[in-house]
Amino acid sequence: MQNGAIVAPIIPAVVGNCGYHGAMAAIQIKDVPDEVRDILAAEAKRSGKSLQAYLIGVLEREARFARNREIVAQTPLPGANLGMDEIVAAVREARGDSGPETESGVT
Repeated sequence: MQNGAIVAPIIPAVVGNCGYHGAMAAIQIKDVPDEVRDILAAEAKRSGKSLQAYLIGVLEREARFARNREIVAQTPLPGANLGMDEIVAAVREARGDSGPETESGVT
């Protein structure tokens, strides 16, 4: 921590699990509360990493989550436009149910 800030590299691009391509930049987070810094340092130590290595892992994970959200947002889900009645009918058909009651009496 420098002057109340955590300093770690910023990830310009992550290519799967292959690592980085391009130059690495630095990111500085100012005004990190001591309690937060202490918790992060303890987690880093617990995982056998330096604070920098631990924070890079956190940033990489967040970058993957952001990319996954982008992919999900761009990918239409099958059946996303179905109404509840259509969904219930499809489930009943798949179960072989002919009506609202099943053999157990559960609808």
